[in-house]
Amino acid sequence: MSHRIAIASDHAAYAMKSELADWLREIGHDVIDLGTNGPESVDYPDYGYRVGKAIADRTADFGVAICGSGIGISIAVNRVPQARCALVSEPLSARLARNHNDANVIALGARLIGIEMAKACIVTFLNSTFDGGRHQGRVDKLTNPERNPA
Repeated sequence: MSHRIAIASDHAAYAMKSELADWLREIGHDVIDLGTNGPESVDYPDYGYRVGKAIADRTADFGVAICGSGIGISIAVNRVPQARCALVSEPLSARLARNHNDANVIALGARLIGIEMAKACIVTFLNSTFDGGRHQGRVDKLTNPERNPA
C-alpha cells in the first residue's frame, strides 16, 4: 500500500534523510521532502514542526523525522497535538509505536543507527496497525490532554 510520507531532518541527518527519501520513492510511496536540503547547520525544531504540521493538515499520512539522536526532533514533532511521534531504534519499538500508541511519525537517530536498521524500522512501522481496544482511550488522552483527569 502506498502512503504519503513527510520526511525531514536537520543537518546531522541530511545524508540519511536523502537516502531514505529516495528509497521510499523507489518502493512506491509519495514522499514529501520537507528539508533540510544540505549539510549546513540548521535548527532541528524547525524541521520537526514541519513534519508535525504535515500530519496535522493531512498533507501526509505518516512522517519520518531524523536528527543526530532523534530526541530533539521527536520533541518538536510532538508539540503538534495531532502528531504522535515515537523515537525508535529497532523494528520492535516501531511496531509497538503503531500497535499501542497509533504513532503517525517515527523519529530516528542518524548518529545511532545505520541506514539498513532505519529502513527496517520504517518498513515495520508502515506495515503495522493500531490495535485499538484498551489503547484507544490512552491515545485519545495524548491527542486531547484536556481530557486527562490528573
